[in-house]
Amino acid sequence: MSRFKLFILAIVFLSVVALSGCGELVPRDVPSLLDPTIKRSEILGLVAGFGTTFAAVPDLIAMLKRRSTAGMNPRMAAIMGVFQILWVWYGLLIASRPVIGWNVIAVLVNLFNVAAYRYFARKEAQARG
Repeated sequence: MSRFKLFILAIVFLSVVALSGCGELVPRDVPSLLDPTIKRSEILGLVAGFGTTFAAVPDLIAMLKRRSTAGMNPRMAAIMGVFQILWVWYGLLIASRPVIGWNVIAVLVNLFNVAAYRYFARKEAQARG
């Protein structure tokens, strides 16, 4: 192993040892200062959910602009939709508004992605023959 990799490994190891003894570094889920009925974990969940929910939108926009299925894989959107339905169910089980809300929207985005793919694939097949 090179000296640089050994040095990095030593720093990571010492950091883990140092942080493992710091019980006060564990984040506490406290109410928000702006709205005490919402916890900070829900705000973090809303922000994180926004990013993951709309990750499929650029592909959808590109497909709609091209009016073609070129470069698209509908299986990815379908698989994501199925697992996002499981996330909705999980959100219901743990009563998490961010998990439920963002994943319902994500299911709809992926459903629209698959529907647009099927529409353009049908049009392309009609144009070929």
